[in-house]
Amino acid sequence: MTTDVKLPRLGQGMESGTIVRWLKAEGDPVKVHEPLYELDTDKVTQEVESEVDGVLLKILVQEGETAVGATIAVIGQGTDGAPGESMPAEPATPTPSADPPPGAVQPRVGPSGHDGGGAGSGAHPGARLKASPLARRIARERGLDLSAVSGSGPDGRILAEDVEHAGTGISSQATAAPVVRQPAQEVEVIALTATRKTIARRLTEAWAAPVFQLGVSADMTETLRLREQSVARLAEGDVKPTVNDLLTKLVGVALMRHRALNATFMGSEIHRHPGAHVGMAVAAPSGLVVPVIRDVDSRSVQEIARDRADLVGRARAGKATLQDMEGGTFTISNLGMFGIEQFVAVINPPQVAILAVGAVKDTPVVVDGEIDIAPMMHVVLTCDHRAIDGADGAEFLQTLVALIEQPALAL
Repeated sequence: MTTDVKLPRLGQGMESGTIVRWLKAEGDPVKVHEPLYELDTDKVTQEVESEVDGVLLKILVQEGETAVGATIAVIGQGTDGAPGESMPAEPATPTPSADPPPGAVQPRVGPSGHDGGGAGSGAHPGARLKASPLARRIARERGLDLSAVSGSGPDGRILAEDVEHAGTGISSQATAAPVVRQPAQEVEVIALTATRKTIARRLTEAWAAPVFQLGVSADMTETLRLREQSVARLAEGDVKPTVNDLLTKLVGVALMRHRALNATFMGSEIHRHPGAHVGMAVAAPSGLVVPVIRDVDSRSVQEIARDRADLVGRARAGKATLQDMEGGTFTISNLGMFGIEQFVAVINPPQVAILAVGAVKDTPVVVDGEIDIAPMMHVVLTCDHRAIDGADGAEFLQTLVALIEQPALAL
């Protein structure tokens, strides 16, 4: 008995999926819930587990190829499959033409008539190509066939520079001459990752929305004091709540009092949600991602802190899943840790509002006719005018400032 392995659609927002790396080779045993391959979607790169026990009989979609919903491999009970069952036919090996297409690099042929055995020279049909992740990504973006590229790395592994040279017909192993340094003024070309493409597309959509901004300052004295008290009462080894954790809780409470902002714009409809699921803008190696903490309005600050530490840690390690980033109803973007006092954030569609949080700074303020120094924080609320009116945003900020200056009212 054999089982077809199909590339899953991991969420409604998934528009593409590319095999980054197979974690099993043909002939390897596979167990249920054991990681089978790495999948690069338009949001995250994550491991996908096997759904059955057996042996990986055949890989049909190679690393670097995209095929959402297609059969990518076959798992069976043995290396030959069950009696009477046939395996998918090997793809026919194309006959080399006398005149290769422009930009293609021909495999190196040894005295015996076989190629040099490198990963890029196709040692035998169905063999795994040995190539670095960067090389695969560059080849995918440029539409190059890795099987036509000769690798210069260990055991014929294809490196990024091999793919770069393939576009010009120059082999990185063609000569042993000293490396010629590129001129300092040469432009560095960086191929967009799937995550960066998604950021570009979604923020372009957001830019088309008619938005307005409202800014206010809040006295952080009581919120900072509450945070210190919370840290002092922590159990040993527990996650320390940050100022942003407290702010997330206060935002959740304010959203439940002003449901117009806890919404998503769906074209001809506005969906106002019963719970506050707040996304946090996080700078990850692949680009900006927004993991979501759910139901912050009904959870404690300590629970929010634990979830935040887990989500942010996995996001920065490239281990976040699509489920981590779906379902957000509002977003907070905090650049205060970088000393930024004020900025405007771009809405995360289909959400209708985002809060930009600046640094806490000691500022002269007038209290009862006298000048005092207080830790002040400036926030800017960006709203989609298709779903929110100016008064809605202003009332939300009034409530949020009141909660920041008296956080006990929300706990």
